[in-house]
Amino acid sequence: MLRPRRNPSSFSAARKAGALAVAAWACALGTPALAWGPGAHARITSEAIETLPKGMKAYYKAHKLEIPSLSPEAPISEDAPERRFMADRLVPFPFADLPRTEAALAERFPDEAAKIGRLPWLIQESYARLVDAFRSGDKTRILAESDTLGGYVADMSNPLALSDNADGQKTGQYGLWVRFTTKLPEAMDKRLKLGAEAARFLDDPKGHVFAMATAAYIWLDNLLYEEDLARRGQSGYGELYYESLERRAGALLRARLDQAATDVGSYWFTAWTAAGRPELK
Repeated sequence: MLRPRRNPSSFSAARKAGALAVAAWACALGTPALAWGPGAHARITSEAIETLPKGMKAYYKAHKLEIPSLSPEAPISEDAPERRFMADRLVPFPFADLPRTEAALAERFPDEAAKIGRLPWLIQESYARLVDAFRSGDKTRILAESDTLGGYVADMSNPLALSDNADGQKTGQYGLWVRFTTKLPEAMDKRLKLGAEAARFLDDPKGHVFAMATAAYIWLDNLLYEEDLARRGQSGYGELYYESLERRAGALLRARLDQAATDVGSYWFTAWTAAGRPELK
């Protein structure tokens, strides 16, 4: 059974101490912005459909290839720095003192708020648009906004997307973002079998955004620690490295993707319910 390390910042703090000489240079490089590679995002979206109640599931399955990211002509997602939320740059985990509105965040942290990403607000804005899309009955709008919201919610499940150490640059683990979010899912391929729990109604969809952030970030230290162990004795990032990383962090990856799919399905189901549960055609 997966268990988070007792102090989500302990490993990070120890490794940061050894990387102070290069930290400023590394931070200046910037990091990727999409929280999962296209293959992982597609898996999350497909699994999210399986979490839905019967009627909704049938609708999404019938139009699955019309969902933009799952269509044969799926567009290539572009990097968007706002699809991040580097909460640990502002307050320590578990983020209890973090303002819950964008305006309050900007007021309290005027110099930093615009630099950490807008992921919570992107989720809230997309959720509102999906509710409107369900009310309109416009299939194209429903599928497109479901896809957009699903992408944002999935991003929130990645602990790296919530950290100022997103690429491992502060702990000497440069390139961690791509290795964990894209290359490890690709290396695991058919062994990466998902089994998300059923979607549920969210009593507070706005507040749930921050619950997701806390639930994801708590795994950051585990990921940094296990990846560090996986690299030991390796001369590079080849097949042996990914075999080692799968043994150490594969279960964590699977759990994060499962949770992402459940959360995506839950937001879809909640938006449909908020719209009055209209008939889906």
